[in-house]
Amino acid sequence: MFLGMTLWFSATAANGAISAEGHLTPAQTAWLTMAVQGGFVAGTLVSALLNLPDLLNARRLFAAGCVLGATANGFIVRVDGLVALVCLRAVTGVALAWVYPPGMKIAAGWVKERRGAALGFVIGALTVGSAFPHLLAALSTRVPWRTLMLAASALALTGGVVVATLVKDGPYSATSARFDPLAAVRVFAVRGTRLATLGYLGHMWELYAVWTWIAAFASASFLGVTRTSAPLSSPEGSGIAFVLIASGAIGSALTGLFADTLGKARVATWALLTSGVCCTIAGLLFQASPVLLFAFAVVWGVAVVADSAQLSALVAEHTPPEHVGTALTIQLCGGFLLTMVSIRLVPVVAQAIGWQWVFLCLVPGPFAGAWALRELAVPPATVRPST
Repeated sequence: MFLGMTLWFSATAANGAISAEGHLTPAQTAWLTMAVQGGFVAGTLVSALLNLPDLLNARRLFAAGCVLGATANGFIVRVDGLVALVCLRAVTGVALAWVYPPGMKIAAGWVKERRGAALGFVIGALTVGSAFPHLLAALSTRVPWRTLMLAASALALTGGVVVATLVKDGPYSATSARFDPLAAVRVFAVRGTRLATLGYLGHMWELYAVWTWIAAFASASFLGVTRTSAPLSSPEGSGIAFVLIASGAIGSALTGLFADTLGKARVATWALLTSGVCCTIAGLLFQASPVLLFAFAVVWGVAVVADSAQLSALVAEHTPPEHVGTALTIQLCGGFLLTMVSIRLVPVVAQAIGWQWVFLCLVPGPFAGAWALRELAVPPATVRPST
């Protein structure tokens, strides 16, 4: 998962260099990440409608996604023009739809009692993989952006080989299900699945917009620029982005260790509320000292993704085993469709009010997600039987 997900933000980490070389506007630059989101949504939608995660072996689907994504990402270094860049990034997103959901299904097939912990570690690997291109951008400021893209492709290919050759199906993996055209409807007939998905939508409204634009926000903070016609980039901004995104691995792992005992919905609610507060006060840290910004990035990074694995684990718990893959894929499809709106919204708000308070537009998401989980977060012993 770590190796495969390096593809997601490979172009985002090189935003500054790509936009400068191609003379891209902020709106055009946003499409470098939005195209991945859109491709991922399309890929998950088709996969869910055709029940691919439950019809095909998850390990083979994962490996195929790594190969396709690495190929599309690698071809970016040979093309010119926004349309070609966006199309290849969209194909990369489609490929990642065969990496992320099958990866969670593979992990869920190995555990039963500690599924929250297992998915927490998987999402932790995802966050570090997503952050890794930012680390390369921060440490290798003189390395051409094309080298960065090819490095991500090489890592993804390695991930596909690892899963295809070293990973086995777990003892709790469901056998391949028959095609059910109504499976996408049936899995959300359960109230718990619907509530967990609503919480996930609130979480996703904030998550990828923060991951996409935190480098520009931090760069503007370090350079003392509140408004600009193009997203700023700097080694310090890339460093903040890496720290924030990679810190999510800590949050995912820690919440995974305690979620099965304290309750997945309760832990997810705490994470959503903490992240919502960070989103609200981010503007107060604008132009603060580097030490304070890095410390804040750690706290926000831990909270902003800590709920992700638990919300997916809740969906897996409430869904019949033969359709877990489809349910997780639909949950991700809806969440990533929403991210396309929030990612595009941030640069628009930044042009209107400046980068300092830009993240205020994301605040409703985590608080709405926490509200949706309030019923699931009640300890089982205190829940009144339905009439």
